[in-house]
Amino acid sequence: MNEILTASVFASAIRLATPYIFAGIGETFGQRSGLLNLGVDGIMLMGAFFGFYVVFITQSLVLGVVAAMLIGLLMGLAMAFISVTLKAEQGISGIGIYLFGLGMSELLFQKLIGTPKSIEGFTDLNIPGLSDIQFLGIGEIFFQHNLLVYVAFALVPIAAFVLNRTPFGLAIRAVGQNPAAADAMGINVTRVRYITAILGGVLSGLAGASLSIALLKVFQQNLTSGLGFIAVALVYFGRWKPFGVLAGALLFSFVNALQLQISAIGVDIPAEFAVMAPYVITIIALVFASKRTEKPTALTKPFERGE
Repeated sequence: MNEILTASVFASAIRLATPYIFAGIGETFGQRSGLLNLGVDGIMLMGAFFGFYVVFITQSLVLGVVAAMLIGLLMGLAMAFISVTLKAEQGISGIGIYLFGLGMSELLFQKLIGTPKSIEGFTDLNIPGLSDIQFLGIGEIFFQHNLLVYVAFALVPIAAFVLNRTPFGLAIRAVGQNPAAADAMGINVTRVRYITAILGGVLSGLAGASLSIALLKVFQQNLTSGLGFIAVALVYFGRWKPFGVLAGALLFSFVNALQLQISAIGVDIPAEFAVMAPYVITIIALVFASKRTEKPTALTKPFERGE
């Protein structure tokens, strides 16, 4: 057991939670306004590719992050136009966004890069005075990560504050619960949903970049392997609350880190069981979570003024 539950496993769980947090928080804003985006994984793939490609050709991490966020913005805007303006079925339009991101990222990868290549990417930042703490491995677990890890965790309380303590957050919650009443109060339902869709796209693009230029430092076809769909599920698990999403992200990433450690030290467990363990635990957690929460009333429902 001491070989399994090591400080490096907990540190790995912190790192692996990063893309789930970015994508999950972005999707939380969208769903709280009534907009379900099943295209998160496709947006992450595009963000991962563009972030990686820009860093690959310019050696600039800042430009890579900006590129990932910009492509996420554009795809979030596309999702908003299809689902809010055209009032298409949100589940179908989200799958369309996902398939577009999956196919386009693979095509661009083949045409512009060809074979998997590595980049230097983000390096770990050792926080002076804290990263050297040896007690229970605290220094390694919490204070030896790359910049995007710290940004992701800082985003959680910021998102909670925006949703619960600001007029904009109140508008988002009102639109997600009763868009007709929100409209009667003078809130522009379409504008709120556009903003949350774009914000979700930006954060999903950043989630993809956190994979390709921070965690893995490489891009390959279908890099996310369905991670975006897990992020959407974590919003349900977290009961549409940023700290709940954080808890779900840490649970999933910890189990993932655990199965990687078990495989590394050669524990006699079939590899297939180790790989599927995080997903099984997520499904079980979602079953229990779904029994004690209520989703936003207007989730997936298009709004037509006057109806």
